[in-house]
Amino acid sequence: MLKKEGYNVRTASNKSNKALRLLEMLGLILRYHKTTDIVLIDTYGAMNFYYAYLVAKACQFYKLDYIPILHGGNLPDRLEKNKQFSKSLFGKAKMNVAPSLFLYNIFREAGFTNLQNIPNSVELSKYTFKQRSAFAPKLLWVRRFQERYNPMLAVKVLEKLMKEYPEASLYMVGPEKDGTMSKCKAYAKEHNLPVQFTGKLSKKQWTKLSVDADIFLNTTNIDNTPISVIESMALGLAVVSTNVGGMHFLIEDKKDGVLVPEKDVNAMTEAVRTLVERPEITSKMTLQAREKVTGFDWETVKVKWNQLLG
Repeated sequence: MLKKEGYNVRTASNKSNKALRLLEMLGLILRYHKTTDIVLIDTYGAMNFYYAYLVAKACQFYKLDYIPILHGGNLPDRLEKNKQFSKSLFGKAKMNVAPSLFLYNIFREAGFTNLQNIPNSVELSKYTFKQRSAFAPKLLWVRRFQERYNPMLAVKVLEKLMKEYPEASLYMVGPEKDGTMSKCKAYAKEHNLPVQFTGKLSKKQWTKLSVDADIFLNTTNIDNTPISVIESMALGLAVVSTNVGGMHFLIEDKKDGVLVPEKDVNAMTEAVRTLVERPEITSKMTLQAREKVTGFDWETVKVKWNQLLG
């Protein structure tokens, strides 16, 4: 999207091997540092934190301005456990961009002042809103299969729903990461649950699939403001999410979505049941969700990026 605004953008890296990925990132800076104005660093709290740190050190060596873009609900742990690395990475940045108010507040409380809130963005024109007058327990889950995202919660919610709604079903979209998908598949097979595991799909593919679902489940134990939830709100799906990390900044409970305690199968199941049984209220909720995500449209968000990069 920055390219469409006229910026010359080089990107790294799509390598799956971690060492090669880091080498490509650093190599890009080595090769183009003389012709680069600013480096944007997507920064997460897991292994990527160290990529971001090393890329930032390379930028500092070449006296290049850089902007970490703060993702991942576990970044607060990094601030606490890796204080020196964090100070060096974030403290010397031209600006730290926090897409969520959750991380914005965390970083501000940690003493960082070079901080700006610019929301995650979507191109709303690419998301067709489907207004539903009735809601069935047709569930959609989109995320990487990883323990921290707790995909098994979605499977167990389906299991409980089927006692009351035998027509219930679940699509699970995303790649395997740590063996969690295998566990979900085994559980679904053992309990004869109608779960379709699609693997990784393109955005166009899974948004097309969403037409066959009515309710989006966000089951994570740790989170920020995930794009998949914003996209689901744009598509007209009713959203049920665990109330973790920055989710309460994105979803106002029972107004534009439903928030439930993490790891609570009963609470999430009951939330889905309520959405199904009260379609008029649920339909109004999805309209309010769509209205909220207009604030995440690129046409709105790009103004802040142009001001920052200009």
